[in-house]
Amino acid sequence: MSDLGIEVEAVKGRGYRLRQPLEVLDAVRVRDLLDAGITQEIQEIAIHQSLDSTNTWLMQRAAEGALGGSVCIAERQTAGRGRHGRPWISPYGGRLYLSLLWRYQLPPAALGGLSLACGVAVARALERLGVADIGLKWPNDLLWGRRKLAGLLLEVRGEVSGPSLLVAGVGLNVRMPPQAAAQIEQPWVTLEQIPGLAPCPRNRLVALLIGELATALMDFTTEGLAPFLADWSRLDIFKGERIHLMSGQRRIEGEYLGISPDGALRLAINGAITCYSAGEVHLCRPVA
Repeated sequence: MSDLGIEVEAVKGRGYRLRQPLEVLDAVRVRDLLDAGITQEIQEIAIHQSLDSTNTWLMQRAAEGALGGSVCIAERQTAGRGRHGRPWISPYGGRLYLSLLWRYQLPPAALGGLSLACGVAVARALERLGVADIGLKWPNDLLWGRRKLAGLLLEVRGEVSGPSLLVAGVGLNVRMPPQAAAQIEQPWVTLEQIPGLAPCPRNRLVALLIGELATALMDFTTEGLAPFLADWSRLDIFKGERIHLMSGQRRIEGEYLGISPDGALRLAINGAITCYSAGEVHLCRPVA
């Protein structure tokens, strides 16, 4: 089972057992754990042992007519995608891979702030779980102790004037076997490593994520990004820091001033404030 990232150990006279207990995800159990008022919004919960990508699977289902509120979860991803094509390191059951389909009458251009709203939604779910000191990194990463805990990948399709559909994908680090951990090239953390955090049943964790994401996607329909701005500002990890933004091949350095009401990054450069809608943020290291 080592190819799945599952560690087993020998028990003298008894055979083998999992080194760490693993709660199996169950769609019926997840639905039972959803908050009141959310259950009717969730049309389908499909759980897979292994997929290339939960976003890809759900996009294919959307093209076949799947309803908004369809959920896809995988215990393992073989071809998950991160920013700039970075691969997922994917031990079985070590991460939660969850994608949620939503349909809008809005045009795709009106959904630009949704990645920030979904980041706030995941942060709210984790805070309900008891995780303190979560940080949001523009536009769609969640950090704890300035190490990556979760990331989002949103994909949108639709007509220029609407309607459109969105698939919001979340990858959340729950636990990480040492063999898989050695392959990760950026600072990271798992829920299991956060001091003082009580273990959470995986089915409850999935239900919390679905509930907060669905609520955020519904609220965005009528209120846009406004209901999420206060929480984003509260959790914004780099506000006031000197950063550089990689936009394509361009490196743009300045003081990070938070986000604008439409979710763009605000950067002060030589006394002028400029907004950017895409790119990857890095903290500037102090000169030695």
